[in-house]
Amino acid sequence: MFVLNDTPLDPTALHPRLQTALGDDLQHRYALRMRDTGLGLATLLYLKNHKAGVFPIHADIPAEAAKQMATKAGCDWFLEDDLVPQPLPLQPSQAVSARPGTNVLVQMSSGTTGAAKVITRSWDSIATEVRHYASFFASAAEMTPVIACPVTHSYGLIPGVLVALHRDHVPVIIDAVNPKYILRRLREVPNPVLYTSPAMLHTLAKLLPRDAKLNAAVTSGTVLPDPWFQLIRARTRHLFQQYGCSEVGCIAINQDLQAPCDVGQPLPHLDLQAGAPDTPSPVRVRLAAEEPAPMDAIRANWVETGDLGYLAADGGLVFTARADDMINVAGLNVYPQDVERAVMGLPGVEDAVAFRLPDPQAGARVGLLFVSATVSEAQLRAQCANLLADHQKPTLLHRLPVLPRQANGKISRREIARSYTETDKQSIENQVPA
Repeated sequence: MFVLNDTPLDPTALHPRLQTALGDDLQHRYALRMRDTGLGLATLLYLKNHKAGVFPIHADIPAEAAKQMATKAGCDWFLEDDLVPQPLPLQPSQAVSARPGTNVLVQMSSGTTGAAKVITRSWDSIATEVRHYASFFASAAEMTPVIACPVTHSYGLIPGVLVALHRDHVPVIIDAVNPKYILRRLREVPNPVLYTSPAMLHTLAKLLPRDAKLNAAVTSGTVLPDPWFQLIRARTRHLFQQYGCSEVGCIAINQDLQAPCDVGQPLPHLDLQAGAPDTPSPVRVRLAAEEPAPMDAIRANWVETGDLGYLAADGGLVFTARADDMINVAGLNVYPQDVERAVMGLPGVEDAVAFRLPDPQAGARVGLLFVSATVSEAQLRAQCANLLADHQKPTLLHRLPVLPRQANGKISRREIARSYTETDKQSIENQVPA
């Protein structure tokens, strides 16, 4: 059982309809693009239980683009709300006998640090993640998940829906983006824990009455900017953070978030490598040796997360930066979060992003975009002179009305660096939503 917005739904009630539409041979890979969230989730669970391959695609992606994604991912069939299976073509180099395997969840990487890529995980490996996540995340064991993010994404689907069902909870899934409606539902659900994007969590914290607090919330996907974190921390009784990557799933959980970069303790079924506090290094993960190996076991090779970090004295992972976001200025490493944290600690600075700019002498320099209604570019540059080391100081510094963040709060430093130059400042301003 689950609740969609205000309506309880039993996905098993749809099994006869699904059996009629899909038949008995489910050993295929299905792409699901459904505007009916309840039908989409019920179909996914039905196919999962029959060991089919499933690629959930957000309904806002145009149908033709979704079909191209599904073909690239090796899907046989494309399903929409009418449940009429549409066959998908083989890729030119692909023989019928070489169809990719079933019994997997197919996802696309976010694409914020490079071209999006197809990622598959076996349902067996996901079951391992769900079991350990539920056991390890004891602080939320008795809380009712309220999932106000897409269940087509692994964050909403696996820690949100599948963990809730594993715990015999009835999750509440909200597919409306109205923050006032989300707040109402949180008041109605007993002992709720909210799964949502950092940006929505920030919006909810701003809308709360002065004397009100969220009961509990989980943040994931991007490190909270310090001003966001301070507001959300003050307006939330229990604030949790989880950290992971598409290839592995959830890697670590912080069950009492007190600093945004402290992403938490590793889940017990994983081995984790990272650096030391004075020497952050690449974060790598693999399945622990004592774990039974699922079909897509990651034990043989370490998975590179693409992040830099270190292990604290208590064994918790501290995130430093995306590896490809680090700025090497004449041999000295600059971590964008350090610059952003310093700048956003100044009165009047509401948001900021630091990024790499090429430089013929130093190899790279720091660029900085910021949001402020009261601080000018000249004022901020003067403050940076006393706030940052010489190699951390922005060469390019520009004020914007709002930064080009995605809906989940992420920002692509790579895209900003690619499009922003001293001679074409309008290129980044054109990306900012009205």
